Parts: sequence; C-alpha cells; structure tokens
Amino acid sequence: MGSSNIRLTRMGIILIALVASVVLFYAVGRLLSWHRYFERRVDMKELLSASIDVARRGGDRVRTIREDPRQMNERVKGETKEGAKEMLTAADLESHRIMYGGLSKAFPNMKIISEEHDDSSPLTEPYQPETSLPEVSSLDFDITVPLSDITVWIDPLDSTQEFTENLTEYVTTMVCIAVKGKPVIGVVHQPFTHETTWAYVGHALSKNLQSLKDVGQRSDLKRIIVSRSHAGDVKNFITSSKLFGENIEIIPAGGAGYKTLQVLHDKVDAYVHVTAIKKWDICAADALISATNGQMTTLKDAVINYSSPHKVAGSSNGVVNSDGLLVTRHLARKRRDAFVEEFSMWMLRRKTAKKSG
Repeated sequence: MGSSNIRLTRMGIILIALVASVVLFYAVGRLLSWHRYFERRVDMKELLSASIDVARRGGDRVRTIREDPRQMNERVKGETKEGAKEMLTAADLESHRIMYGGLSKAFPNMKIISEEHDDSSPLTEPYQPETSLPEVSSLDFDITVPLSDITVWIDPLDSTQEFTENLTEYVTTMVCIAVKGKPVIGVVHQPFTHETTWAYVGHALSKNLQSLKDVGQRSDLKRIIVSRSHAGDVKNFITSSKLFGENIEIIPAGGAGYKTLQVLHDKVDAYVHVTAIKKWDICAADALISATNGQMTTLKDAVINYSSPHKVAGSSNGVVNSDGLLVTRHLARKRRDAFVEEFSMWMLRRKTAKKSG
C-alpha cells in the first residue's frame, strides 16, 4: 500500500483553529454556568439580621471603652492628603474584631472589607451573630444572592476623631452589603443613643425610617452639613458660590454616617464633602439614602461602585472615593445639576489660580 500524505493549507489551519476556539469558549462557558448554578447562595434576610446584630454589638464595645478612658489607647495611625490626623483607638480595633469576626463566622468565605485590619488579639470566645432578629424575620421577602456577588463594607467606629474628644453624638458603627457593586443593605448604629437605622433597598426600612415625610422636591439649599475634621476647602466653595445666597448655614459635624442621618431626617438640605473619603465611611449611608429616594453621588454626579477593590476600575486601591460627595434627599434635579456644574467651574478656577501662582 502506498502511503498517503495529508497536507493542510493555510486556510485549513485557520478553520481548525477557529473551530477549536469555539469549542473551548463553549466549554469554559458551560463550566462557568455550572459553577454559578451550584454556587452557594446567601439568604439576604439572614445577612441583614446579622449585620444589624454585629453593628449593635460592636457599638456596645465602643461605648464600654469610652466610659473607661484608661482603655482608650488612642494614637495617630496616619494623615490624610490634606494633613488631618487619622486617629486609632482600642475601641476601633475591638469593634472590628467583633463585627468582622461575627460576620466571618456566620458567612464563611464572604468578601468583607473593614477599615481596621488588626488580628493580633482575636475574640476569646466564638461569636455567632443573630441571623433571625424579630424585626427582620417577620419581613415578607425571601431573597438569596450568589456569594460571589456580595461585598461587605464595615466601619467599626466612624468619627474616631470626635470619639477621642468625647463628642459621642457623632459616633456610629456601620455595615453595608453591596451586590455587584451596588449598595443594597445599610446599617448605621448610634451606640450612645442606642438607635439603629437600617434599610434593604426596595424591600424594608427600620421603623425610624418608615415615619419619614415625603415633602417632594425643592430647590432650597439653606442648610449644608460638612466635615468638622476633614473639611478641606468646602466652606470656601459654598461661601463663594452664587447658588446659596447670603443666608446659607454651614454646619460642621463628625462622621459620614451621622451627617447622612441629618439629611435623611430633613435637618439639613445637603451633605457636601470635597476631599477624598473611604468607601467604608459611606457605603451604608448610600444604601439608606437610596432606600428613601435620595441621592448620594460624587461631585461629578457619578454613582459610587462598591465592588471588591480589585474589581473597581480607575482607582489605585478601590477603597477610596476621590471625587467628593453630594448627598441630598429632596433637592430638585435641576438644582443638583447646577450644583455639580458650579463645583466643576470652581475646581477649574482653583487649578488655574494655582498654575498662575
């Protein structure tokens, strides 16, 4: 028998490569779909309940430490870009261990991002958070979400600077649940008033939010709340802007959680922040605002992505929002647009002045 030679033309090679690519693409797609199908899902009612519970328990520890100044162990852990000191206390770390440890135990392998990262002194006893609090278990929804879609953001003690000054009205502990980068559950607990505010966007509100009045849209910007310890040039912007008039009241306060609660309860018209801010400071507040038909955006009018840090494009580490904040609940759309445009022009004037100087 004579031997036969098979010769592949260039076109034949290309066709074989294309077919192989299609087969490989199909196989990978099937594997991924099967992975999603069998992936562990998280009961959102249980996660909401556990988030409320850890925020309260972390808050209890914060309050206990503040009552005994010998336990404070306060120190400076760093500085902001603007030179403001960032404080750290034993209360930050111990609240972190309770909140991070509790959620990690209840929901293994969940992505949890906390402001603090100290694991040198873990909980002496395992802490299992309550996943069926009465205020949650009675709610009428049954939702599960794939584990890989969830990112949890924790702030074990918001407003540490004010905490060291014993200005406890500003202090909160916060938990936020983001699904595919969108904040859907927010818990803001005030340890020194024992008040917990929470929301699951589109599904449930804590009792203290259910009584909020809907006053409709308005154009007034008479009361603006700003940071007392990380203000930057926000006061210069507000006082130099033509949007606000002469009777504007600028209210300095501590804690992004506290300031957002003031917007929620109509004690101020807007919360404005012009410097960089970490996402654990604002994620829970963002969920509360969204759940009550308000808006939290950057000062470029962009929504904030709370996906896991390595998934966030355009950021060096994914935990920092560098574009400021505008938080409102009743401000008319045209008024927000005018605010954003005015801020953009103000920033441009500042840059021009710095270059010429």
